[in-house]
Amino acid sequence: MKEKINKTNVARLLDKAKIAYQLVPYEVDENDLSAIHVAEQLGEDIEQVFKTLVLHGDKSGYFVCVIPGDHEVDLKKAAKVSSNKKCEMIPMKELLPLTGYIRGGCSPVGMKKHFPTYIHCTAPQFDKIYVSAGQRGLQIQISPTDLIKETQATVADLIAVSEEE
Repeated sequence: MKEKINKTNVARLLDKAKIAYQLVPYEVDENDLSAIHVAEQLGEDIEQVFKTLVLHGDKSGYFVCVIPGDHEVDLKKAAKVSSNKKCEMIPMKELLPLTGYIRGGCSPVGMKKHFPTYIHCTAPQFDKIYVSAGQRGLQIQISPTDLIKETQATVADLIAVSEEE
């Protein structure tokens, strides 16, 4: 018998939008909230486990970037796609009051209010990707096209290219 997973607000919103998804629990390590740890726990390719970052632009205000878990957001690229001259990650203390989510449990779906959302251009290459279900220890497996539709996201190149690549 499968253990019942309590539905998160994210799951309820996806149900309401009639979007197929799967809730996937994982073991939380309070000392390692990285997407790399999540991918290892899920036994999934890190390129398919996306993290949700909230940024603040000098012109647009807040916006959201959803990127593969082992990459860093390129602030110049993020600023450009969001029509800002510059942008920065929001301070951690602003995350919960702004989005309703805590670090390690921030989902692009169901924030307190809708912010412009940008998803990295590799997402549509996959049948399924993982994003936070809105709490630590729970991911949502979802089709990238459904996630893009639900969050009204723009697909863009958002990640910093490391020197080795």
